[in-house]
Amino acid sequence: MRRLLSTAVLLLPILASAQEKALLWGDTHLHTTYSSDAFANNNLLADPDTAYRYAQGLPVVHPFHHARLQIETPLDFLVVSDHAEYMGVIRHLYYNGSYGVELGFVDGLKADFVGWLLRRRVDAGRGRELFMSVLPKSTDDPREAAATMRVGSSMIPPMLSVEADTWRQIAETADRYNDPGRFTALIGWEWSSIPGGANLHRVVMTDGDARSARKYQPFGLDDSQYPEDLWQWLAVTAEETGDDFIAIPHNANISKGYMFDETTLRGEPLSEELASVRSYWEPVAEITQIKGDSETHPALSPDDAFADFENYPFYIQQDASTYTPAAGDFLRPALLRGLALEASLGVNPYQLGFIGSTDSHTSLSSAEEDNFHGKLATDSIPENKTNRWAEEEGPSGWAMSASGLAAVWAESNTRESILEAMRRREVYATTGPRIGVRLFAGWNLPVVGTDSAEDWQAAAAAGVPMGGELAASAGMAGPQILVQASRDPVGANLDRIQVIKGWIDAAGETHERIYDVAWSDAREPDAAGDLPPVGNTVNLATGEWDNSIGAPRLAALWQDPDFDPSQAAFYYVRVLQIPTPRHSLLDALALKQREAEGFPSTLQERAYTSPVWYRPGS
Repeated sequence: MRRLLSTAVLLLPILASAQEKALLWGDTHLHTTYSSDAFANNNLLADPDTAYRYAQGLPVVHPFHHARLQIETPLDFLVVSDHAEYMGVIRHLYYNGSYGVELGFVDGLKADFVGWLLRRRVDAGRGRELFMSVLPKSTDDPREAAATMRVGSSMIPPMLSVEADTWRQIAETADRYNDPGRFTALIGWEWSSIPGGANLHRVVMTDGDARSARKYQPFGLDDSQYPEDLWQWLAVTAEETGDDFIAIPHNANISKGYMFDETTLRGEPLSEELASVRSYWEPVAEITQIKGDSETHPALSPDDAFADFENYPFYIQQDASTYTPAAGDFLRPALLRGLALEASLGVNPYQLGFIGSTDSHTSLSSAEEDNFHGKLATDSIPENKTNRWAEEEGPSGWAMSASGLAAVWAESNTRESILEAMRRREVYATTGPRIGVRLFAGWNLPVVGTDSAEDWQAAAAAGVPMGGELAASAGMAGPQILVQASRDPVGANLDRIQVIKGWIDAAGETHERIYDVAWSDAREPDAAGDLPPVGNTVNLATGEWDNSIGAPRLAALWQDPDFDPSQAAFYYVRVLQIPTPRHSLLDALALKQREAEGFPSTLQERAYTSPVWYRPGS
């Protein structure tokens, strides 16, 4: 028995909001066989067609071990986001070499040689070595690497026709599966800038269709490694096509401090104009995914008992180096830095909403902990997850996190509505479970004890939703946060709801504080105000657990007890589940091991809402 669940029916009224918006679940970050690193790691077969079929609940064949697989709970939307760089090229070289492409004599020989080498290495299970060989070295300086544009391998000839044909197929497949109102297939790609091993990747998504997509080829790191050049390209392309675009930063946790820095990658201080441009094109960021969590780190939030969650201390480079967490690597410090930058620039470049997504390279959006197929096709079977990628200190399949999902409050399940919801930041992230969360902030919110549309309409009228800005109100004691959370209908109960506050004082110093605002099981905070742990029902010998602890639903109407109307602040909510088994424990048990040595056996899955911002005098 996989799970020991209560037989009680769990209501999830969040599917029909009082704002006449629906809560949609999706993945904005998925790679198929057309991404070079996915192909080199044994995703030789699974294309976007496979991705959309799996996301909608249809059975598919796994690209590595060829077993039949099926998602437990289908998605409402999906973005296939294959890498712009060498899009489809590695796959073409493996199967065709130079065939079908007009190349000169020397480039033709190169293509045939690389195709032969790929077949030889990939068929021998050594494709990962080729992928690692083109990565930056740990000694590379990010700013110098960006300036000198060392990209890829000189052995791979330009194959622009292959890239264009692949892009056309990706866009046309998205149109074919797009079914407004039922399932949304959005067109997108990944810009994979990684100067000196500093991960600056963005997923770009659009509300446009395949006809518009034929007017451009996705912007890649071979065009530029600088984010501001990507934003400029987006501005031009949006004007030419009439489509909207957003860029979503991800894996800030391994950016070596550069993702949310106080200066640009060129070393220039942020200006008001550049801060405005960034804020426009990047309204949301990916806070959790397979390569770890990017909320915060114990070194940066030492008073946060839950900061040490799914850390991923491995840079994307050829050789290992010491992982050093920096403020520019994580979303909570970025929000704090944004308050400080706004005080000096007048614009907050880091006014970011939160989403989660997978970054799966198997074509399978597998964020379900007990139905996780690994990041790469090679790591889809337990015996392979123990293998380090490169050196002894490198990552393995067990270092990956079965995460995450994007939750979107949208007016309809369409490309336009989903992108609009992300622009207004009315979105949130979970680490995989379908934890339902709705949130309003205001000054005089009603107490909502029911799920009636009328009650929540009153809350919506009196406040702003997640992602919004809270206008100052004279004479009020402090902003209120109204939040309700419901467990995944097929998942674990909830432990607690927390409000995370960040603010900037008169001296320009930033601060953070965490408040437990609702919790299960009649626990009482101790003398220091700390709430005791919820407990743990996981049987480490079998992987079974139950919902005898926790609560199926939690709610709170909380008012900031430490409010200073002169201080700019943000508030977001973190919802924690009770402990459940991590995928590494389930793999270890399948391998007849007691545990996955070096990795936690259990974890507390969670949801992160987008913040609400308060500005004095706003």
